[in-house]
Amino acid sequence: MRLTSYSVLALPLLAAGFNACQSNSGGNRQPADLLVYNATVYTVDSAFSTARAFAVKDGKFVGVGTADELRGQFAAKQEVDADGQFIYPGFYDAHCHFYRYGLGLRDADLGGTNSWPEVVGKLSQQRQQYPQAAWLTGRGWDQNDWPGKQFPTKDTLDALFPNTPVFIVRVDGHAALVNQKALDLAGVTARTPISGGTITKDAKGRLTGLLVDNAVDLVSGKIPEPGGAEAEAMLLDAQQRCLAVGLTSMADAGLEKANVDRLDQLQQAGKLKVRLYAMLAPTKENKDFYLKSGPIFKDRLTVNSFKVYADGALGSRGACLVHPYTDKPQETGFLLSTEKEFRELARLLAASKFQMNTHAIGDSANRIILNIYGEALQGQQDRRWRIEHAQVITPADMGKFGQFGIVPSVQPTHATSDMYWAGERLGSERLKTAYAYAELLRQYGQLALGSDFPVENINPLFGFHAAVARQDAKNYPAGGFQMENAISREQALRGMTTWAAHAAFEEKQKGSIRPGMAADFVVLDTDLLKAPNEKLRGAKVQQTWIAGERVFSAK
Repeated sequence: MRLTSYSVLALPLLAAGFNACQSNSGGNRQPADLLVYNATVYTVDSAFSTARAFAVKDGKFVGVGTADELRGQFAAKQEVDADGQFIYPGFYDAHCHFYRYGLGLRDADLGGTNSWPEVVGKLSQQRQQYPQAAWLTGRGWDQNDWPGKQFPTKDTLDALFPNTPVFIVRVDGHAALVNQKALDLAGVTARTPISGGTITKDAKGRLTGLLVDNAVDLVSGKIPEPGGAEAEAMLLDAQQRCLAVGLTSMADAGLEKANVDRLDQLQQAGKLKVRLYAMLAPTKENKDFYLKSGPIFKDRLTVNSFKVYADGALGSRGACLVHPYTDKPQETGFLLSTEKEFRELARLLAASKFQMNTHAIGDSANRIILNIYGEALQGQQDRRWRIEHAQVITPADMGKFGQFGIVPSVQPTHATSDMYWAGERLGSERLKTAYAYAELLRQYGQLALGSDFPVENINPLFGFHAAVARQDAKNYPAGGFQMENAISREQALRGMTTWAAHAAFEEKQKGSIRPGMAADFVVLDTDLLKAPNEKLRGAKVQQTWIAGERVFSAK
């Protein structure tokens, strides 16, 4: 019989359809809270072994093996027949934006739009739904999916929403389109200085409304955030969506101290169940507080790193390249800060106990940051400093990941989202060492896999499929995109469990099903190691458990 639902407040497991029984303790058997049996359990231990059952006590795995073996060792309060389903360690998204995803759930969803008029239509619907909202916001548009692939301008937004500030973010989060009302509120004009970004102008020097990278912050900082009960409700809504796809741990990239404090409070109150690895934005407040107080390692919260932006995104041509863009030879992208500033921050963090995790997309940005890492670390091989995304790497720089001990933190769905136009930006030769996950794995020995949601979908199984099949949701292209860069299913599962934990110094606490580890696990209806490629994205999460507590059930 399948696992079935019970309250997230840890009500008794004797719910309808749940095959539970009370076991009498006796002999020398140790007490346990839970025994799950009749499952195919992928433990993701060092041998990648499988088992049929496991026992849980006080939120941790205490035994793994067969039902008969474990019954001989443990007297469990409840026994659960998993009905032959497939169990994996809880999935870990090694790079996402959980906090921003939660607070953005009421934005207009512009993902998948096929034209600028379709975007405008969705914005009009959003305004009708929330007519009292101070700002009209949205996220997810991508001009590469539209006829002509041209960036939009603010003219239509000015005409339709002259008195409402509009702010809509491109899919990669590195560009935004705003209307004149938003520009006026932010005080942005054609003469506003900007470094590490672009305030786009037309041929006559007039603002088009398109802002790239650091220029986005000029306006985004004026948008009021929800607070109090509203923010809590949105974050808990985000949590339920994540639990429904099997996520038990997430690395939230780029948080302010106030964000971390709010998440910590929700966890301490027992409302936020998911485990979070918080990457700090390198603001003065964060550096002043955390470098003095030191890293935080709690049961469900790790604060051990700073998230830095080296460059922008490939889609908006903000990625910093060694040689010009193939489709725009006068541009090479740009760094978001100076090399001197990156070097000073690296030295500061090298003298601390914190990791430095740097967003680097273009091959020039990756080269600069890798070299700065090597200089700052001076041979320290286990600091686990990370390159987030590591999308375009020159062959000459690839070996530096292994040489300097740098963790590649990648998002496989970026490859299958970008494959339609990445060759236009990079050219065929440079594309060969872009999204090169197999080679990055060979260099460092591990890959931390994430999604970068809300840039991509929150479902980690989409990333699993993209990593092994190198195909999109429609199983395109036949045979996969650059299959020499694919990784195996075992490697992909490690990347979204124990390797993701390693990248956060958490591999001794979670990421595998073995005694002493946190009892986080997910129950699927599909064998991810054996199912055909075309079935992987459709695998359904039946239940999600954190610390031995069921926190999601599909029924």
